Amino acid sequence: MREVSPPLGQDAVRQYLEAKRDEHLNLLRELVRQPSISAQNIGMEACARLVQQMMTEFGIAAEVKPTPGHPVIVGHVQGDSPFTVLFYGHYDVQPPEPLEAWHSPPFEPTVRDGRLYGRGTGDNKGQFLAHLLAVRALLEVEGRLPVSVKFIFEGEEESGSVNLPAFVEREQELLRADFAVTADGGMHPSARPVIYYGCRGILYVEASAQGANQDYHSGNRGGVLPTPAWELVHFLSDLKGPDGTVRLPGFYDGVRAPSAEEEGMLAALPFDGEQFLREHGLTGRPAPRGVDYYRALMFEPTMNISGLVSGYGGPGAKTIIPHEARAKLDMRLVPGQDPEAIFAHMEAWAKERHPSVALKNLWSWPASYTQPTLPVCRQVEAAVEDVWSQPPLKLPLMGGSVPNFVFTQTLGIPAVIVPYANHDEDNHAPNENIRLDCFYKGIETSVAILRRLAELS
Repeated sequence: MREVSPPLGQDAVRQYLEAKRDEHLNLLRELVRQPSISAQNIGMEACARLVQQMMTEFGIAAEVKPTPGHPVIVGHVQGDSPFTVLFYGHYDVQPPEPLEAWHSPPFEPTVRDGRLYGRGTGDNKGQFLAHLLAVRALLEVEGRLPVSVKFIFEGEEESGSVNLPAFVEREQELLRADFAVTADGGMHPSARPVIYYGCRGILYVEASAQGANQDYHSGNRGGVLPTPAWELVHFLSDLKGPDGTVRLPGFYDGVRAPSAEEEGMLAALPFDGEQFLREHGLTGRPAPRGVDYYRALMFEPTMNISGLVSGYGGPGAKTIIPHEARAKLDMRLVPGQDPEAIFAHMEAWAKERHPSVALKNLWSWPASYTQPTLPVCRQVEAAVEDVWSQPPLKLPLMGGSVPNFVFTQTLGIPAVIVPYANHDEDNHAPNENIRLDCFYKGIETSVAILRRLAELS
């Protein structure tokens, strides 16, 4: 076994990172200042080129590759070991609206009270930049990497990663690696670091009902024209019962209960039910139990109405029969569920029971899961503890959905998610931010991960 540098401590790399803090903050400011709103196609090509330029300046061979949508940036650095880590991130951001709710402009990154505010600070520019700065630090201080590293940064995560699966399928040789690491999401509300060993999948569906060729007077045409809003409401009511159970046949196929080991992981997670209620303005309700909360968040699928539109919703009255109604449904799926099969069940069920409702599959991918007992996972746990001086909380699944399945299923490698952002980063909301201490420790964590993984080589 080759000689491995010690875990990050008071060594030359640590001193380098401390000396470079202002420069690293300015690099993050530069990245956040460049808009990259995938949903609106604003600044995407320019941001991809900026990321490529930074990578090249850091000593990383990088190129921008086209897709039918926004480009993907890939990069690599050969290390002492052929063992290869693949770092994933996304350079696109959510739309910043409502602009009036921001305390400072979303693309003018501003430091206040130890945090950097701006769209993309936490989701995901500050987090993937930490990986790049870790590699730069090792190259500049030690002149080498302990393991080989590859990068893939996409520009469509906030819009469903619609072109990523095909890109990864096509570029499997280019992206060949032994292990994938993502820094995304926030840490635990207790401020303790966490590791996610997977994430729920997603199925996003649009349901619509059409009536006449335009809106009509609800008196002059009432009772003789179809009413799409009622047709859609009946569809939605039939789809999910008052007790929260989804009635769609086949929806729960493949769902499994958590194992004894996973139940133990859930029971070990701290949870303040009363604080949860206060944080979400739900006073007067019974406080949930932690194990029930985490079991629902990780091992139980959901069906949510994320949008419902029909007719007039302004002040006063407007007596019309709306000519169309639309609903957006997002389903968070757990390991074992097949989003394509669920959509097929939904189409057949709607055709039989609600033929006036049309369905579109707008976005879907399966859940992802990696066994926490794998040696690579143990090394990541040790690396996080090296930096944070406490063991990370271990969560089997992230309640949200990121496209980790392209690593665990398409590339066939284990993958974990290690968030570097603070719990209250307000991603997707006004005043998105990242705590500066979290950003700096994120860089240190990426260094420690590379060093710990070298011990497996």
